[in-house]
Amino acid sequence: MGNPWLCQPALLGEYLGLTKQWESDLHLIAHLWEHLGMEDTLAPWQQLVGTFAIAVYDRDRQTLTLGRDPAGGQTLYYTTDGATRWIAPRMRSLLPHHHREMDEIALRDYLCCAFVPGERTLWKGVRKLLPGTTLQLPSDQIQPYWTLQEQIVGATEPIEWHSQRLRHLLEETVKDALPNHEPVGCFLSGGIDSSCVTALARQLHNAPVHTFSIHFGKPYPNELEFSSLVAQHCQTHHHILEISLSDLWAFLPEAMVHLDNPIGDPLTVPNLLLGRVAKQFVNVALNGEGGDPCFGGPKNQPMLIQSVYGSFNQQDAVHAYLVSFQKCATDLPQLLKPEIWQAIRSEPYYLKGWLNSDLHYLNRLMAINIRFKGADHILTKVSNLTRAVGLEGRSPLFDPRMVDLSMQIPPEHKLSGVQEKAVLKQAVADLLPDVIVNRPKSGMMVPVQIGFQKHWQPEARALLLNRQAAIAPYLNQSLIRDWLAYRGDTWRRYGVKLWLLASLESWLQVHQC
Repeated sequence: MGNPWLCQPALLGEYLGLTKQWESDLHLIAHLWEHLGMEDTLAPWQQLVGTFAIAVYDRDRQTLTLGRDPAGGQTLYYTTDGATRWIAPRMRSLLPHHHREMDEIALRDYLCCAFVPGERTLWKGVRKLLPGTTLQLPSDQIQPYWTLQEQIVGATEPIEWHSQRLRHLLEETVKDALPNHEPVGCFLSGGIDSSCVTALARQLHNAPVHTFSIHFGKPYPNELEFSSLVAQHCQTHHHILEISLSDLWAFLPEAMVHLDNPIGDPLTVPNLLLGRVAKQFVNVALNGEGGDPCFGGPKNQPMLIQSVYGSFNQQDAVHAYLVSFQKCATDLPQLLKPEIWQAIRSEPYYLKGWLNSDLHYLNRLMAINIRFKGADHILTKVSNLTRAVGLEGRSPLFDPRMVDLSMQIPPEHKLSGVQEKAVLKQAVADLLPDVIVNRPKSGMMVPVQIGFQKHWQPEARALLLNRQAAIAPYLNQSLIRDWLAYRGDTWRRYGVKLWLLASLESWLQVHQC
């Protein structure tokens, strides 16, 4: 379970002083456990580099130990009830082995974030192993072998010093992610993150580089101007996929089939369809995921502004953070059935401790984004949806080494005034046209608002307002009816919320069979 290319067997062999040619990475990893794991059960995990989910059975001790990589690029799930414990890298594999009782706290968190953060899943009897953590069975002992820590290095050094360190590591992580002697793909939006990965791949790779971009048709805004500029600048083989609104809706159930927990991100379907196109040309595709959470993306700014101009206690800070997702946090008392809301309204949110940690405030926000949004949304989505089409997705900017470096860079070099990701832009300024380096982030503009207003009304009503809908016992369908009619909000901004609910209902339907 995992990506052998990232386990760095050559480095492990060098570390152990071994010269033998091993049959596979797993043979070498097994030897690592024999060499290091007798006295310190955490030591072998600390030597692995990259993304992985591994189960190790010790015949002598009769223990089974599960471990997940620090960034959360791979997933591992386990059941919590009954005499027999079941584990799997995909939660769908566990369906025959647990009851379909919904975890109402996980439901609340999904409605706030559009994903389920932390160890919970949408099912009560299933848990997710946290990144950088081991679980030993049958003792149920959970231990972190890696912790996200703020360790500022070179606090008085100028931004150029930090950008040089970042550039060196960028080249290393992109190079490690490249497949040997075969074409590679890059998902290219035209933003700084995917563009710098593309530029480095083109510079470092010894085989063709293919780039892949999407748009939703002429009536809707897109970033093709920028992605095409980068593709031309880097001289890649560029492919553009147009996704119709009818396809965006039609492929929603298929996208949900491949996700372990529901993810209410409108990019799930585009990720699936773009991966299908990329698979025609490459077996490995790189992406720019990780730039925002690791290097101070613009989504941190609302919370930073509120921390400067407002004063709030711990509970207010949690609420403000959830509101910043712009999902359903403020709607919970009306959206959830009254008895469910009363039962869970006082339950603490998993991220509370991180929001009130001792880290610098920006790094607190980034740590939450890395630890939860990264592991429970971004990386899981990319890994599952690319794997679904036989493609391997790799995220050089979310490599654990990159995460560690991000917490060494002074916060003022990441979000510098109104300039987000300042140190990253400095690190790659020579690779890309200035218009790409310094353009504001816009994000992929998926037209779900117009979709629900003009294209998907009959289908959405049939899905969400059906009395037999899976969400009916939990959510207030009269409120959802108002949203579908675009009543109650002066700005009529219901598209993202409705997509989140449609994703949830679709996920429940395909995972309850």
